[in-house]
Amino acid sequence: MHDQNRSPGRPRDPETDGRILAAALDVMRLHGYARMSFDLVATAAGVTRPTIYRRYANKAELAVAALAVYQQQHFPLPTGDLRADLVAQLRHFASGIERPFGMAMIGVVLAEEHDTPELLERFREYIVAPRRQALLTILERARAAGQIDTRANLRLAVNMLIGSYYADYLAGGTLVPDWPEQAAAALLSWLEP
Repeated sequence: MHDQNRSPGRPRDPETDGRILAAALDVMRLHGYARMSFDLVATAAGVTRPTIYRRYANKAELAVAALAVYQQQHFPLPTGDLRADLVAQLRHFASGIERPFGMAMIGVVLAEEHDTPELLERFREYIVAPRRQALLTILERARAAGQIDTRANLRLAVNMLIGSYYADYLAGGTLVPDWPEQAAAALLSWLEP
């Protein structure tokens, strides 16, 4: 019996999807975002270019999808220790930005905002929002437990944590190795009840 809800053609293979995204990450690591191409990704994944084009309209969309999957696989799990959880999330954030294509990818996404606004929307949805939500959840739990001031503006606190990284990067500074610990300590001293 024909299933009218199923689209024509073969269903996508999750293994192929995984190989494409893993190959995209590898290509970006080796060559950077600017030199990444569908040809390089297809060769590394053992698929054809049309196989990739059926899934991703352009290089930027593929890169965002690969970064989002990587982030979700390596997202730190909460321990319940406020300071340790903040530090773990900040280390995770910094490691994503410090990859050779991390900050460049942000530039590409912002540069495409007028021509491809859906790309920035996806980047916000799959990369920015989960990182912010993880920090916000940690702070909300701490506020509910009475560990931080109940009147604190937690969205501002998240901006301060993440923004401190971007501010130093754009100023040309070199982050100290213990930036996550220092940023968490500074924030928590401000949020004390």
